[in-house]
Amino acid sequence: MTLRDLFFDVLRTLWAHKLRAFLTMFGIAWGIVSIVLMVAAGEGLRKGQEEQARNLGKDILIVFHGRTSLQAGGLHAGRVVHWEDQDVAVVQAESPDCEHAIPELEQDTVRTHSNYNNAAFTVTGSYPPFGYIRSLDVGQGRFYDWDDMRESRRVAFLGSDAAKQLFPGRNAVGETIYLNDFPYTVIGVMAKKKQDSSYDGWDVNKVFLPFTAMRRDFPDKPPGTSTTFDQLLVTPKSVGQHEACKREVRTALARMHHYDPNDKEACPIWDTVKEAQAFKTMTDGMKIFLGAVGIVTLLLGGIGVMNVMLVAVRERTREIGVRKAIGAPAGTILRQFFIEAVIIALLSGGVGLGIAFGICALVNMLPMPDFFAGLNPSWTSGLTAAGLLGAIAVGAALYPARKAASVDPIEALRYEAGG
Repeated sequence: MTLRDLFFDVLRTLWAHKLRAFLTMFGIAWGIVSIVLMVAAGEGLRKGQEEQARNLGKDILIVFHGRTSLQAGGLHAGRVVHWEDQDVAVVQAESPDCEHAIPELEQDTVRTHSNYNNAAFTVTGSYPPFGYIRSLDVGQGRFYDWDDMRESRRVAFLGSDAAKQLFPGRNAVGETIYLNDFPYTVIGVMAKKKQDSSYDGWDVNKVFLPFTAMRRDFPDKPPGTSTTFDQLLVTPKSVGQHEACKREVRTALARMHHYDPNDKEACPIWDTVKEAQAFKTMTDGMKIFLGAVGIVTLLLGGIGVMNVMLVAVRERTREIGVRKAIGAPAGTILRQFFIEAVIIALLSGGVGLGIAFGICALVNMLPMPDFFAGLNPSWTSGLTAAGLLGAIAVGAALYPARKAASVDPIEALRYEAGG
C-alpha cells in the first residue's frame, strides 16, 4: 500500500466515523489552542507590566527618608531623618554597584500660570540623569542639561498634560511660564506617557526644573531646611547588582546620619527591581500552570486517538485477517495503523496551531488596557506544543498498532464470520 493509498484509506475511515473522529481531533486541537493561548496571555501580561514598570523608571530604587526605629550610637529611636545635599556625593562615592544616585526635591504648592491659563502642578527638581532614570521621553525641545544646572538657569521641562493646560492649542517650547511669579522658559515637553504607578503623582502633570534652580527658588519646606530634599533616586549598574547597591546605599546613609544600617524604618526603599522580579516569578508560574492545563487536555486528546484506533482495529479485524492470510507481514499492518494515528494527531494539531495564532492576531487588533500587551504567541510555545503533540501521537498510536499487527489471521476470520 502506497502512502497515497494509506492517506485516502485514513480519510475514508474518518468519514465513516465522522462524529467520533471530530470529537477526537477537537480534543487534540483544543489542547494545542489552550497551550498557545494560555502561554501567550501570560507573556502579554508580563510584557504589559514590564512596560508599565519601565514608564515609572529604569530599574530604580526610590530611597525615602523616615524615622529611626532602633537605638544607635547613644541616640534614641524615633528621630526623623532628612537627606541632605552632601549625602548625594557620599552615596555615589561609597556605592560602587550603583550607576546613579541623584536627589529629588518637590513642591506641590507652587502657583503656576502662563499668559494663557492657570494651573496647579507638582514642581520637581533634580539632576539631568533624572530624565533618563524616570523614562521622561522628550516629545518636543529638550530636557535640561548640566549647563542649565551649573548656571541655575530658570528653564522648565513640562509634562505633556501640563503643556496642554498651560498652552492650549499652542507650541509650548520657547514660551514663558511663571512659578510663584518667577519666569521660567519652557525648553521641552514630555512625550505622552502611560503610567499606572507613582510615588508622588503622574509625570504628565508635572513641571521639571534643574535642581539648583529648584533649590534657590523653592527650597524644602519645614521641618526640612535649605539643604534637605525629599528622596534619593538610585539605579544599580545591572539588575544583578541591585541588592549590593541597595545595601551600600543603606550603609552610607546610616553612617552619615548616625543610625543603625539595619534600621529599614529610617531608610524605606521602594525597590522596583525586586517588584519586577516578583511579578516575573508570578507570571512564569501562571504560564507553567496554564501550560500544564493545556498539556492535560492534549493528553486526553491522545487517549481519544487511541480509542478511535482501537475501535478501528476491532471493526477491521476481518480486513486485517485477510491481508495477513495473503501474506502481508505484521510490520506492514503495524505501520499502517501507526501512520493512521499519527496523521489524525498531526492534522488536528496543525488545525489547532492555525486557530491559536489566528485568534492571537485577531485579538491583538483590538485596543488593549495599559497593563496588558496583548496575546504574544511565541514560536517556542508553538514548537513545544507541536513536539508534545508528536510524542503523544506516537504513544497513542503504538498500542492499537501493535494490537492490529498481533491479530492471528485464522482467529480474525473466524471471529468476523461468527460476529
